[in-house]
Amino acid sequence: MIHHNPFVSLSLSVGDITQKGYEKKRGKLLAPYIPQIQGVDPSLQIEHRIQTSSQVAPPGSKQNKPRVANSRDERFRSDLHTEAVQAALAKYKERKMPMPSKRRSVLVQSSVEACTPPDTSSASEDEGSLRRQGRIASSSPYQAHPSILNRVIQGSSTSSSASSTSSHPGGRPHHATNTTSASAATVLADLMAHTQLDNHSAPPDVTGLSERSVHAERPQVASVRGLPRGYTHTSVMETADGVPVNSRVSSKIQQLLNTLKRPKRPPLREFFVDDFEELLDVQHPDPNQPKPEGGEMRPLNGEPLGVVTNWPPSLLASLQRWGTTQPKSPCLTALDNAGKPIYTLTYGKLWTRSQKLAYTLLNKLSTRNEPLLRPGDRVALVFPNNDPVMFMVAFYACLLAELVPVPIEVPLTRKDAGSQQVGFLLGSCGVTLALTTDACQKGLPKAQTGEVVTFKGWPRLLWFVTDGKHVVKPPKDWHPPIRDASNEIAYIEYKTSKEGSTMGITVSHSAMLAHCHALTQACGYTEGEIITNVLDFKRDAGLWHGVLMSVMNRMHVISIPYSLMKVNPLSWIQKVHTYKAHVAVVKSRDMHWSLLAQRDQRDISLSSLRMLIVADGANPWSISSCDAFLNVFQARGLRPEVICPCASSSEAMTVAIRRPPEMGVPPPGKAVLSMSGLSYGVIRVDTEEKLSVLTVQDVGQVMPGALVCVIRLEGMPYLCRMDEVGEICVSSRSTGISYYGLPGMTKNVFETIPVTSSGAPISDRPFTRTSLLGFIGPDNLVFVVGKMDGLMVVSGRRHNADDVVATALAVEPMKFVYRGRIAVFSVSVLHDERIVVVAEQRPDASEEDSFQWMSRVLQAIDSIHQVGVYCLALVPANTLPKAPLGGIHISETKQRFLEGALHPCNVLMCPHTCVTNLPKPRQRQPGTEVGPASMIVGNLVAGKRIAQACGRDVSQLEDNDQFLYMQDVLQWRAQATPDHPLFLLLNAKGTVANTASCVQLHKRAERVAVALMERGRLNTGDHVALVYPPGIDLIATFYGCLYAGCVPITVRPPHPQNLTTTLPTVKMIVEVSKSVCILTTQAIMKLLKSKEAAAAVDIKMWPLILDTDDLPRKRIPQIYKPPTHEMLAYLDFSVSTTGILAGVKMSHAATSALCRSIKLQCELYPSRQIAICLDPYCGLGFALWCLCSVYSGHQSILVPPLELETNPSLWLSAVSQYKVRVTFCSYSVMEMCTKGLGSFYYIFDQINAALLRNVNLSCVRTCMVVAEERPRITLTQSFSKIFKDLGLSSRAVSTTFGCRVNVAICLQGTSGPDPTTVYLDMRALRHDRVRLVERGSPHSLPLMESGKILPGVKVIIANTETKGPLGDSHLGEIWVSGPHNATGYYTVYGEEALHADHFSTRLSFGDTQTVWARTGYLGFLRRTDLTDASGERHDALYVVGSLDETLELRGMRYHPIDIETSVIRSHKSIAECAVFTWTNLLVVVVELEGSEQEALDLVALVTNVVLEEHYLIVGVVVVVDHGVIPINSRGEKQRMHLRDGFLADQLDPIYVAYNM
Repeated sequence: MIHHNPFVSLSLSVGDITQKGYEKKRGKLLAPYIPQIQGVDPSLQIEHRIQTSSQVAPPGSKQNKPRVANSRDERFRSDLHTEAVQAALAKYKERKMPMPSKRRSVLVQSSVEACTPPDTSSASEDEGSLRRQGRIASSSPYQAHPSILNRVIQGSSTSSSASSTSSHPGGRPHHATNTTSASAATVLADLMAHTQLDNHSAPPDVTGLSERSVHAERPQVASVRGLPRGYTHTSVMETADGVPVNSRVSSKIQQLLNTLKRPKRPPLREFFVDDFEELLDVQHPDPNQPKPEGGEMRPLNGEPLGVVTNWPPSLLASLQRWGTTQPKSPCLTALDNAGKPIYTLTYGKLWTRSQKLAYTLLNKLSTRNEPLLRPGDRVALVFPNNDPVMFMVAFYACLLAELVPVPIEVPLTRKDAGSQQVGFLLGSCGVTLALTTDACQKGLPKAQTGEVVTFKGWPRLLWFVTDGKHVVKPPKDWHPPIRDASNEIAYIEYKTSKEGSTMGITVSHSAMLAHCHALTQACGYTEGEIITNVLDFKRDAGLWHGVLMSVMNRMHVISIPYSLMKVNPLSWIQKVHTYKAHVAVVKSRDMHWSLLAQRDQRDISLSSLRMLIVADGANPWSISSCDAFLNVFQARGLRPEVICPCASSSEAMTVAIRRPPEMGVPPPGKAVLSMSGLSYGVIRVDTEEKLSVLTVQDVGQVMPGALVCVIRLEGMPYLCRMDEVGEICVSSRSTGISYYGLPGMTKNVFETIPVTSSGAPISDRPFTRTSLLGFIGPDNLVFVVGKMDGLMVVSGRRHNADDVVATALAVEPMKFVYRGRIAVFSVSVLHDERIVVVAEQRPDASEEDSFQWMSRVLQAIDSIHQVGVYCLALVPANTLPKAPLGGIHISETKQRFLEGALHPCNVLMCPHTCVTNLPKPRQRQPGTEVGPASMIVGNLVAGKRIAQACGRDVSQLEDNDQFLYMQDVLQWRAQATPDHPLFLLLNAKGTVANTASCVQLHKRAERVAVALMERGRLNTGDHVALVYPPGIDLIATFYGCLYAGCVPITVRPPHPQNLTTTLPTVKMIVEVSKSVCILTTQAIMKLLKSKEAAAAVDIKMWPLILDTDDLPRKRIPQIYKPPTHEMLAYLDFSVSTTGILAGVKMSHAATSALCRSIKLQCELYPSRQIAICLDPYCGLGFALWCLCSVYSGHQSILVPPLELETNPSLWLSAVSQYKVRVTFCSYSVMEMCTKGLGSFYYIFDQINAALLRNVNLSCVRTCMVVAEERPRITLTQSFSKIFKDLGLSSRAVSTTFGCRVNVAICLQGTSGPDPTTVYLDMRALRHDRVRLVERGSPHSLPLMESGKILPGVKVIIANTETKGPLGDSHLGEIWVSGPHNATGYYTVYGEEALHADHFSTRLSFGDTQTVWARTGYLGFLRRTDLTDASGERHDALYVVGSLDETLELRGMRYHPIDIETSVIRSHKSIAECAVFTWTNLLVVVVELEGSEQEALDLVALVTNVVLEEHYLIVGVVVVVDHGVIPINSRGEKQRMHLRDGFLADQLDPIYVAYNM
């Protein structure tokens, strides 16, 4: 059989030849070897070995000349990677990205140059490279797009989604990861808007104009989550409600099931098949992706373990032997931080000191006369890294006492990274005693009692100091038992998993002995050799070589502490030279560090070394350290062949090690592998593509006595093929035996039975998974290309964290970040893994430089790994959680990232590039809506009852034409019940500030009317602006205007502290309403004419201003009577949430009809009292404050909402004091009570507790929130919950609904059923569909009914496009008809041609006679099972949101509040949030409630949550101070004002992040 591996492409050497010539040449070259099955000509160097015959090398590969031994092949230069990165970056040279802006940063300004067009040459046709998928055919259509960068919205730029376009073997197209250029944001903007997706489409193109894709890249996603992958659709049937059932059900039962009525609602989660996969943009596997083609691998046997005549029966026997026969022989030398030897432990000392400690542990520690420890108990060893002597004594003492040592790191603080997990391990091992040194014990944090504190998550420990004075000499007749090595546990080594949990790996005495035996044989160790050890002696290779094996072979270990390496990186080399050491055990970073410091040293010789063991030789960057180290130190006597990389894992111990040269092994090998091939788990020797390659070195041969195989990563442990990467598994006597106390995981890892493709087990011995990814190369050399811990599977392709780190480091790292301080991990967002890179930034790096570096890293990773980076964050130096010996604690870093506790100083998110599995954008099919041709039968439309409902019929009531004019009503009340109190105004202290009875109000109104006629010389029909604070003056002047025949307009007075923003609104309302006079108080009059006012507006342009403080007592000769009740009574001006100032006309008829409806709904009559805590300037708030009391005669207790800022309990105290049954408030009032009182109420703050002590809310029957939006169910629920203890009934709180065309459509009132709540599927809602689900279903949105429809009001739901009626539970625009509809807009400022049809529109079919007003709100009607007062079934109206507010993104309709709710939930420091769109980008503004260093944490969390829950990519995240988001008097966010502020750069943001 011919061995053939992808290495073949290296075997032929001429220069460029054609494919045909290549085949011919190859045939010729191979001919002589085909008959020889085993005997392959040894003259062929390793790279030229051939491993399986089936594979044809990819065309276009270049060939190399056979390598002369030791001449370093160009292809293997370790700086190749850096060159590759530089080459990749050169392609991007011209591109710029929008730089995030940060407060206090002057740098932003300089990044605002117009961007240069991208370098198009990178994909020129003559290079023969395939264009990258999703590439824009030409960049011209985008030339005119405004750039995101330019704060000023002018400036031109271009965009392209170009990325590396280098050709791949065989012309395979690259993976499509579009890196978006600087200004691409604007193109991103059009994100999914115009995307025409083919049905076989590839990842959606960010630009929205992809060319037809050549191929799609992603593997198909199983369509039902939770089913094993092997299931196909044929084996899963579905019951009526979409729950999979097994196909064995008889077809009759199945038929019956399917004909049963489907349940009304999709079921709960446990039966719920998430249909996300149906929505997912299903990514088909790339037909061109490389697949493994070699034959199945055969398990590989290491050489047999040699028989040694005097091999001791156990490690302790060896210790006893050397301790008694060679007591003077040195065992271990410890060094201080200056590199001076402080102590040399001899074998005699080790033996006697271990015995003493063993005796003490067993006999001198007791609790209640019981020995504290018994054989087999676990004991923690807590020794610092600079005290190997004490550790070694304690370790062997435990073994002699038959205790199980558990070596762990010294905990420095209570919050060490991962310390809690170590505590969990100690707890699960039942550790009660910790051994440590005197110095270390003194350094541990102490409690007040002087004892060592209990660390978080740790069990209670006794600390025992092992230094001399505490240890007792054993009696002469005491001898420790020296038994033969058994399968009992010898020690437990800790290991931290990818998720951060700490496991204990148990190693038996026999495995410990076998491992020493195997290592001794593999490394050719002999007695008395000197070895320098730089590694941590507590675990892994440092423990095996420096503590266990050295004792086995009576070797002398020079232990070099980490603290010394930090001070002097050359120390280990100096010690090799000084002690003429034969072996050194190091990590590649130690070699790298010594290179940086070697210039000072001349007289060093490394010629004594016969083995330089590189413990992390399996890392991708170890090869460059080895090469560079050899380059420099070859001149100092270092022989190339002594470098021995090895691969090991905590579970399997040493897996493979390169043998020292004297063993007669084949020369070392290297492979240059295609990164793209590796990402598919396939080994392909790279051809021309110099950019995306991984150069790996072998880690030598399998250990003696071991059987090794490579198995598939997922599913059953099948053997891999020859050219496939898998997990290396080892079966030998020298591996760990279990995870302590975790039998399930132990079975999976330590007892794997690999099987052949036919399913037959390859051996009866169990195998241990090593968590190393690799393959067996030629000459049976082991190659490792990654670790399971660092594996990131993105869209079905595998990437290795270490490779990504290596690429990031190759981008001129030393200037900006620290070499060893980069963490790469993946987080799961939207059903796929996303890569996150976190690095520590040097303090001297400028903002601009760092950003430059970040954008280059993104480009390099994209080019070389063909994968997008989701998030790149830079944190300040020394802030990442550290692993015990330097390095970064990855799982802790990831945890902090996900919790928003990383506090980065720079963040770059690139969701547009790497999120390619978004659901397809919705494309509206023309002609699918219900049109006029639909058959309407009776009142059914499209098979459903028409969604139409009305309040109580008022036409039959007697008081039909009682009073049509409000001024007549007041006059009548003043005569009939002159002293009846109508109004009571409260101040902040809760005392009565002002009152008005019927006659007082009438007289006050008369005086105002006289003043208007005499002082103002006004004519009937003139418009008058009333600028008053909330109070009785406002009400009196309103009626005064009616008495004089003028039209009043109530206007909120400007805020004295904030004239610049509030005064222009006053001015605008006065101008737009064409007011000829302003009535106000003296104080406000002064304010309007002050210098400060002059700075904000032109005060010369005010009309006549009259103050009404001191009016003459005069009676009006006659009260004005309008000729018709259709005449204008007043104008109601309000700024909508979209920022439009709209004034509506209210006629006299509409005004009295409104009062009458409210009177009937709330059962108001003169003996009633109601409390109102609302702004009195517009809408229902104005009607309740100024009109209803006069109409119905009840007493209104007026509470100005502003007063609540100084006294949050004012409103509730008033309600309680006056025993009010009906009260009205706004959301902002409710929020003030919930936040202001709720928190105090729980903490029982003295003052507020006192304020609330006498409050009793059991009198309240209905508390109605006046709103023009979807009910805020969480706020109303928390309000009810908080004040339940004060007697508030859970049924009392409800909401109202009104809008500009009709200020009161719904109001709960006092009778009728309680408001109902339904749960909608949020995803269906985006498609304008109503789908009811159960509470608690995924993606469910609770929606509360907006109160009962008012008497006389009719509501219908109409299709927004066809204007046809819709059926029950269908989403459409709410249309309203009723006697108190407004008669039209007086004028709309901002949109002049606005919506003439808003007030008079008709259905396009069905009932085409009724005139409706369009509310501009989306909602639906649903007939409930409840009955209302009239005995009919109750129709509930649900308001979903304003049409003007909705965001059209990716063809779907989003309501800002839904996205905002998700965002606020994502981090505790987000106080408020508002979203809007800008050039098709979603902009999220969040208010930060916390320290500014948390600002950048929010960027990733906000992006994640919006992706996860709404399938949208956030374009810009703006972090601002608390209180920046503008809110109107009703508590609604003014998103359009915010948008204007953002575009005009007036928000003074803490941070602005542009997501690429």
